[in-house]
Amino acid sequence: MRWSDIRGAICIAVKDMKTYYLKPPAISWGIVFPVSWIAAFYLRNPRDFTELVPGLVAMTILFSTTAAEAVVINFELRMGSLERLLLAPISPKAVLLGKVLGGTAFGFIMSAVVAAGASAILGLRPNVFYLLVIMSLSLVVFSSLGALVCVMVREVFEAQTLLNLPRFLMVFVSGVVYPVSGMPVVLRFFSRIMPLTYVVEGLRSAFGVARPATIMVDVGMLTVFLVLFLIPAMRLLERKFE
Repeated sequence: MRWSDIRGAICIAVKDMKTYYLKPPAISWGIVFPVSWIAAFYLRNPRDFTELVPGLVAMTILFSTTAAEAVVINFELRMGSLERLLLAPISPKAVLLGKVLGGTAFGFIMSAVVAAGASAILGLRPNVFYLLVIMSLSLVVFSSLGALVCVMVREVFEAQTLLNLPRFLMVFVSGVVYPVSGMPVVLRFFSRIMPLTYVVEGLRSAFGVARPATIMVDVGMLTVFLVLFLIPAMRLLERKFE
């Protein structure tokens, strides 16, 4: 990728942050929803809340990256503003990369606030290196997922509807609030094909809730999901421009 493409992608990400992400609806959906959801489980059993912190951070990553990601591309395609970006010396792949980076940056801010707040309140001392690695990789993965869903459909409401299915399915089968090891065999199988499962496992290792023996497996699987989401999204956007 050329330097002009990289510079253009960064500019697009900054523009999207100002235009879409740093707005009350995106912030509320990205952080208030998962916090409220986990708070309900805290009130139910506050003694085990420390074990729910990785799931809380994972949900924040999932919902913050996809809060506006599944809207931005379709909205700009409909308005014609996305095509105008091609008047600059930038490729369609760089355009999509800029959209992904915007969602990633917003998700990092939201998840960092939740992780830091939970650590301060509960006195947790996570492994910062493991935490940054898992958070950074998972943010790009879910931002790419939002972009992929967005370029698969034409309308904004279609993207939101289509994205809600995997989001809520992942929440219930990926070990966010209930350990995967305690699930029935069928659900355990489905959990292993969900990227959020590896995010939760990696975060549990980072927060010291579980042993870090599988963190390399989590990183490897998240890298596979990144390739599966990002490359098809770039190709589909190129076809839309054609």
